[in-house]
Amino acid sequence: MISRRALLALPAIAATACRRSEPPFNGYAFVANQDGGAIAAVDLGVMAVAKHIPIDGAPSQVLAPQSRPAVYVLTPATGTVHEIRTDTLKLLRKLAAAPHADSMHLAPDENTLYLITRESHTLTAVKLDDWSIAWRMRLPEEPVALALSSDGKTAAVTSPTTVRLVSLVERSTGEPLGRANYGEVAFLSNGERLIAADLDQQQISIYRVNNPRLVTHLPIAVRPENFAFTRDGGQLFVTGLGGDSVVIVYPYDIPEVAETVLVGHAPAMMTPSSSLLFITSPASGDVSVLNIGTHKVIAVLPVGNDPGQVLITPDEQFALVLNRESGSVTVLNIDAIQPNRNQSAALVTVIPVGSRPVSAAIHSV
Repeated sequence: MISRRALLALPAIAATACRRSEPPFNGYAFVANQDGGAIAAVDLGVMAVAKHIPIDGAPSQVLAPQSRPAVYVLTPATGTVHEIRTDTLKLLRKLAAAPHADSMHLAPDENTLYLITRESHTLTAVKLDDWSIAWRMRLPEEPVALALSSDGKTAAVTSPTTVRLVSLVERSTGEPLGRANYGEVAFLSNGERLIAADLDQQQISIYRVNNPRLVTHLPIAVRPENFAFTRDGGQLFVTGLGGDSVVIVYPYDIPEVAETVLVGHAPAMMTPSSSLLFITSPASGDVSVLNIGTHKVIAVLPVGNDPGQVLITPDEQFALVLNRESGSVTVLNIDAIQPNRNQSAALVTVIPVGSRPVSAAIHSV
């Protein structure tokens, strides 16, 4: 018999075997330097900064729709969205969408940006085609996190007291699915279920979306502060305060906690490739690499001071680690990360990018 874990590993193994036959990726990583007031455009062909693009304000987030020749940058203090052309590496225009905005989210069709503002309990929609505010609606509670369904018609919004569904078509909110101090939220890839992080009870709450109701609460070993899904959505990884570990959840069918794996020191943000999960430990300045198929840590790599976001290039050749305190991006060769091997070969280079890089996105050219 084939175990559930082995079955989940098969697509990852197949993807790893064939991905090198694809042509090499050509593009840029656009890195938001929060304290430097600029976006560093890193040429991934030569692994060097091609240009620093000044931004009016302190950028906190970068999104890169692949169907558009642009990336979008948020400066939260001014609620402004900035558009940078990826072909010219120039700031094209900016839009003051709100007095303040805490985060932005790209619609699945890549035609709309959604901004949430905690202070005013507001959700704002920005149309990218005509570069205008399409609408704005007030939410019942202070929004903490937002997730979008795959069809783009529904959002889920968490708050310190509730989690609700929001109809983006009717611009209306549903009744609370649950009442707790919620953090992260995500739809499963089939859109039938919603997962919300109950921070105080230290559990994952799973709800049905159609005919909304609770499916189950899954108590876990850490405070659920960070989510990451495998590429096929079949496994959910969770990190947070309470333990040096990552919790692995099978969210489909009958949801269950599969395993809790010791990893790193106070592990935080995570990013998967098709076969590996990269988990940052900001306090110790390293990245732990977990084999998704076996749930085994195969490497621990020093990268820099206060590592945060990790990006995987589309060809899965490199992992880029943003080091916030070091002001750099560490580039790792993914194929060189192998168990029982000298991991120093995985380090390709360290690229100085600016002051406090907090977010980045990759765009092809």
